[in-house]
Amino acid sequence: QVQLVESGGGLVQPGGSLSLSCVASGSIFRIVSMGWYRQAPGKQREFVASVNSGGSINYADSVKGRFTISRDNAMNTVYLQMNSVKPEDTAVYYCNAYIYETAFTWNEYWGQGTQVTVSS
Repeated sequence: QVQLVESGGGLVQPGGSLSLSCVASGSIFRIVSMGWYRQAPGKQREFVASVNSGGSINYADSVKGRFTISRDNAMNTVYLQMNSVKPEDTAVYYCNAYIYETAFTWNEYWGQGTQVTVSS
């Protein structure tokens, strides 16, 4: 079994910065991609950013130029550096990953979520 554990959420003032991290552990043969989604109260979960094993990165338009995703393949860890945060960035942030547990079996995994609140 595979687990994703996020850390780094909290309260930050508008214009400030916050960093999230997510570590994948367990029966991992190969990680295809890791990324972040978020869900604000009363809204659907939405894509934030992702990075695949080849280093290809995608961002939601709403965070381009403000958030940076990075990945440490050796540590099975993905990071999200959030700069110039806005109140509308307030949400529960979820780590997401597509992971092969064997050479032939893959699944999509989610972390438990970490709260990010942007408020003065």
